[in-house]
Amino acid sequence: MSDESQPEQGAPRPDSRLKAGGKLPGRPRGGGDQPGPSRTPQAPGGPRSVPGRSPWRATGILVVLLILGWFVVGVFGSSAPAPRQLSYTTFLSQASAGKVRSVTISSSGGLTGTLKDGQTFTSQVPTALGQSDLVAQMQKDHVGLTATGSGTDWAALLWTFVSLGLLGGLFFFMTRRASAQVGAFGGVGKVRAKVSDTERPTTTFADVAGYEGVKREVAEIIEFLRTPERYRRAGAVGPRGILMLGPPGTGKTLLARAIAGEASVPFLSVTGSAFVEMFVGVGAARVRDLFVNARKVAPAIIFIDEVDAIGQRRGGSMVSNDEREQTLNQLLSEMDGFDPAEGIVVLAATNRPEVLDPALLRPGRFDRQVVVPLPTRSERHAILTVHSRDKHLAPGVDLDAVARATPGFSGADLANLANEAAICAVRAGRAIIEADDFGEARDRILLGHRDASRVLLADERHSVAVHESGHAIVAALLPDADPVAKVSILPAGQALGVTEQLPLDERHLFSERHLLAALAVRLGGRAAEIVVNGEGSTGAADDLASATQLATRMVREFGLSPEMGPVGYTTGSPMYLGKEEVTMRTYSEATQRVVDEAVQRILREAEDRATRLLQTHRAALDKLAELLVEKETIDGSAVDEVLAAAGHRLVRRGAA
Repeated sequence: MSDESQPEQGAPRPDSRLKAGGKLPGRPRGGGDQPGPSRTPQAPGGPRSVPGRSPWRATGILVVLLILGWFVVGVFGSSAPAPRQLSYTTFLSQASAGKVRSVTISSSGGLTGTLKDGQTFTSQVPTALGQSDLVAQMQKDHVGLTATGSGTDWAALLWTFVSLGLLGGLFFFMTRRASAQVGAFGGVGKVRAKVSDTERPTTTFADVAGYEGVKREVAEIIEFLRTPERYRRAGAVGPRGILMLGPPGTGKTLLARAIAGEASVPFLSVTGSAFVEMFVGVGAARVRDLFVNARKVAPAIIFIDEVDAIGQRRGGSMVSNDEREQTLNQLLSEMDGFDPAEGIVVLAATNRPEVLDPALLRPGRFDRQVVVPLPTRSERHAILTVHSRDKHLAPGVDLDAVARATPGFSGADLANLANEAAICAVRAGRAIIEADDFGEARDRILLGHRDASRVLLADERHSVAVHESGHAIVAALLPDADPVAKVSILPAGQALGVTEQLPLDERHLFSERHLLAALAVRLGGRAAEIVVNGEGSTGAADDLASATQLATRMVREFGLSPEMGPVGYTTGSPMYLGKEEVTMRTYSEATQRVVDEAVQRILREAEDRATRLLQTHRAALDKLAELLVEKETIDGSAVDEVLAAAGHRLVRRGAA
């Protein structure tokens, strides 16, 4: 089944995603949000040293290794056997027998020596006996006396001093590191902003494909930064802040850099999460530091990406976050306090305007809100042209056709599409990108990887073919439905088959008859299974979910049911991330019961409508299912040919 194009401000998004027989994977979001290429300027001051690589670090590692080596040598360096312990009586008898080669007598009466068989020994002179008699006895027994008296054990003393020195060096190194880290707390309040001062951003509006309306909206900022005296002479105050809203990937960051590039002023870029720390007060200090730096290089542009990280509504949660609120308060104070004549403009971007604090959006702070929407067909064509500059396209590639086949794609999605098409060409052993590569890349993005090893059973293939044929026949017969572009029963991702519809034109307003036609198309797969097989299957699960969601919005938000009448329960703010905000229900159980009954009625009528069409054109349904089983993938013209052969004349209206 197909996810129909959807209206703005609460209606379904224009999208060409269609499926049957499984769950449809979500669209990729975020990342690379520029519709055109961007050249990142270098930071002032030339190349910087690599963080974390200081000479102290290498010295510390060397000291530790030396200490470990010293102890290893001291403990395990000697491989000689342990000396033999002899009693004093045994030692005297061994010496009298001529078995002692040499002996050393220490001042404490300790004896160490070597026997004639090479073995070392140790012994101890009893305290009650004198050492002078022992010396005479050793001379009498012809034992070599190598040392006597109160000499110092210099080797042991040296070992002690060296060990203490190494340990002292390690302690000194560790204290220096600790001091450096403690000193770093003095810079914890410094904001880590990317400042492009020496070399202004080189990105201009020429690098931003499409979005002419948005460019005109922000043109006054450029004029204010270039010639602020014109505004002062007229007594006008330039805009202080501009908030850019829109879905992920539409190029908000690129537009901010292009504004700085057109105005030829320094560009201070920082993300909202850079202000949030575990230490209370650090975020506020970093906000102050950011504006201090901006004043030093004014006129300048401050760009805060993902401003919702610090700009969330205060008091909107049971869990308080003093650090985030203090950071927001400091930002409000800075934006309200700096002199407009300084020539500082604050740009911010977010995908979640519904969570921002109202104080941040009042006049005098973010004076203007610029919506950066998903690109139109002509803008998608321009964006694809930009991202295809460095690629070799075959003569038959029509980027306008690719743009028509990608409604709902953002600039980042189109960049990814061009890259995936190039990968498909490389996978096929070519350096030239053909039109089929764009089609394969688009299917891979929307549906996932097509697994050739995923083989369906014969009855499953027939059931999927019937299901997709039902979608295609109903879409072709209803004049208010979008035309069929392609039908396939090849499994891809979680989908077992796909029926793809593409709108004739870009829609911004959707009538009731168009939405009812979309519901009939979505339920056409299940209706075909019941008509042909006499029963439904689990393959319609995703179709039922999307149809129920659309019917619920028709009743609850669009006022398109006689049961509810002109009543709408909406969140009241755009949801650019594609998910409804989780809020408490604002109506009673009785109203919910009316909504449920109206949704059931609309869905049953849509299914009955699809069933009647398929029963009337049963021959065309069977013929199309057989064609799908044979060829696996067909285009929309084949559906029209099957219906024409059955004697049906297609009538299609323009856009709703």
